[in-house]
Amino acid sequence: MALAAALTAVGLRAGGGLALDPTTKVEITLDVVGGVLAALAALAVSARRWWGGITIGLFAVLAGVTALSITWSIQPSDSWLEANRTFSYLLVFAGAVTLSRTVGAWWSGLLGALCTATFVICVWAILTKVFPGALASDEVYARLREPFGYWNAVGLTAALGVPPTLWLGARRSGHAAISALAYPIMGILLLTVLLAYSRGSLLAVAVGCAFWFVVVPLRLRGVAVLAVGAVGALVVSGWVFAQDTLTKDGVPIDERTTSGHELGVAVLIMVLVLLAAGLALGFAAARRAPSEPARKRAGATIIVGLALVPVILVIALAMSSKGLGGTISSGWKSLTDPNDQTQVLNDPSRLTSVGSVRARYWDESIKIFRAHPWQGVGAGAYATARLRYRTDNLAVRHAHGYAVQTAADLGLFGLLVSLLLLVAWIGATGRTLGWRLPAFARRAAPQAGARGLDPRVSFGPEHVAMATLATVVLVFGVHSFVDWTWFVPGTAVMALVAAGWVAGRGPLDEPAPDARMLGARVAQGLRQPPNVALACAALALGLLAGWAAWQPLRSVDSDNDALAIAPGPASYAEAVALTEKAGDQNPLSIDPLLTRALVETSAHHPDRARVALVEAIRRQPSNPQTWEYLSRFAVDQENNPKLALRLLGPALYLDPKSPTGAQDYLAALRLLQTQAQAKADRQAQAKATREAKKHRKKG
Repeated sequence: MALAAALTAVGLRAGGGLALDPTTKVEITLDVVGGVLAALAALAVSARRWWGGITIGLFAVLAGVTALSITWSIQPSDSWLEANRTFSYLLVFAGAVTLSRTVGAWWSGLLGALCTATFVICVWAILTKVFPGALASDEVYARLREPFGYWNAVGLTAALGVPPTLWLGARRSGHAAISALAYPIMGILLLTVLLAYSRGSLLAVAVGCAFWFVVVPLRLRGVAVLAVGAVGALVVSGWVFAQDTLTKDGVPIDERTTSGHELGVAVLIMVLVLLAAGLALGFAAARRAPSEPARKRAGATIIVGLALVPVILVIALAMSSKGLGGTISSGWKSLTDPNDQTQVLNDPSRLTSVGSVRARYWDESIKIFRAHPWQGVGAGAYATARLRYRTDNLAVRHAHGYAVQTAADLGLFGLLVSLLLLVAWIGATGRTLGWRLPAFARRAAPQAGARGLDPRVSFGPEHVAMATLATVVLVFGVHSFVDWTWFVPGTAVMALVAAGWVAGRGPLDEPAPDARMLGARVAQGLRQPPNVALACAALALGLLAGWAAWQPLRSVDSDNDALAIAPGPASYAEAVALTEKAGDQNPLSIDPLLTRALVETSAHHPDRARVALVEAIRRQPSNPQTWEYLSRFAVDQENNPKLALRLLGPALYLDPKSPTGAQDYLAALRLLQTQAQAKADRQAQAKATREAKKHRKKG
């Protein structure tokens, strides 16, 4: 319950990861907690049994590359933020490995926490639709998007909860009444995915369920949970999709409130019916459990059914009006062509549509990667670099896909480290689950068989749990391939905790570490000076990461304080001091310089304001906004349109579609024409005066 509360708090507090204040506070908490857990590992875990150490090391390399990219980033302040995020994720992952190595016997607590946290967040998301007046009065969209402010993050949260819910309902141990809760939980999770209109989450659920049913030998129980929950979710979502007040954007609050209350009644009925179904199925199975041959036949039938899904899909496509080839070609074009004009509506029809604007973002990422193939443009700098290649006026911060985002941000270096980290984690997971190595790998590592990598290992309760945690990571990976939910702490932290636990568990033929022995192991570690020194270093690293994450927020607060001071002789010195303080706290950001220019302009110090704006260009020369600010200053304060037009050259090169740049260009042209006309008028007036004087002399 404590872990469930922590995971839920991360999701509800950090939101979508875009707001600096809540995200920073969550990151600081994660850094400190991760540092404490790392110190615990240094004291309690034997160095000879550090399963997951290679994955932690490669994750640290990824964090290091992210931080190092600040030195070449075109947007170094954003790269600092991404470095803070990555170090927080590193400490979360390392903390999960530590928990697995110290209290590994608590694996059921982790699965229960994931199930509970995802359920609570999904209930909150649905409640914003049930009580819109109280929880989402300013919402204009029909799709579920709270508490993250992003519908696909809501859908992914529900998808991450599906594997633990399958485990809860299919496990052979535990109280039957608790296991029956899996049925209404599954209904809530699937209903959330559908009401978020999240196609990526549906894909992730499908891939995750296919993997789980193939790997875990509890197929009959699992199918019961999934099928019954899906029926309930489909019935309620079918009714919702027929209500315009619940599926159209911009519906008045009073109409949404009435329909929302009806939705609440429908969801409550669904929960009660699914709970009753779960209890009935559980008691029926307890009275007369299926025989072993029946379970094997059912499992084989389920696997065959999964294999028939693509066959049925191919047949359906072949019978469509466009035929198999035409349908696939049209869908592929809608999915991958950045110039495709297919409009995907923001309503339930989106769930069956193929087109997406992602192709445009991916195309921009590929262009950035080709221009900066080795090291990219810096972590988090995609949003600035894409302005050079965009064909629209959309404000996009992420490339909607981990691979394309990493290619643009960190180039081949980042892709290589990410690939090595993925391979290391798959290897660690295979070791935990007892997967057999390929023949060439067994010859290279003849001792592998002694480490429990035999597929005939007994599939006990912990084995099912580890396979379920691996499925959670797979679901997140599939979704992150097509979206930017890596940047959403609420979803990423859940996946990282699951990934770290599986990687750190080690072979299942070894007993899981018992928490009752933790105190003795810590006491033993405290008597060893090297372990104490390593624990202190780990704790210091967590505190240092938290301090580094705090600095950008401190800078923003100081900058806002400077803006809040009314311009005047009495407040000028204080405002300047605050901008200098903000610059010291975040020397990579241009915001303190822009505020300093505003303060100096208000104090009638144009020369000092110009110095600040020029320094902003020097700090971020590839940011079109810096050039636009100085160009605007040249027009408004210096009355120099020629200089403004010269400055707008780099700005419009870096962002040809900039609406503000185009407006500034027109304003500078108009001022230049006005000045030219005024000059011509003055010359004409002077000429007329001279002619009049000559005329009087002749007279």
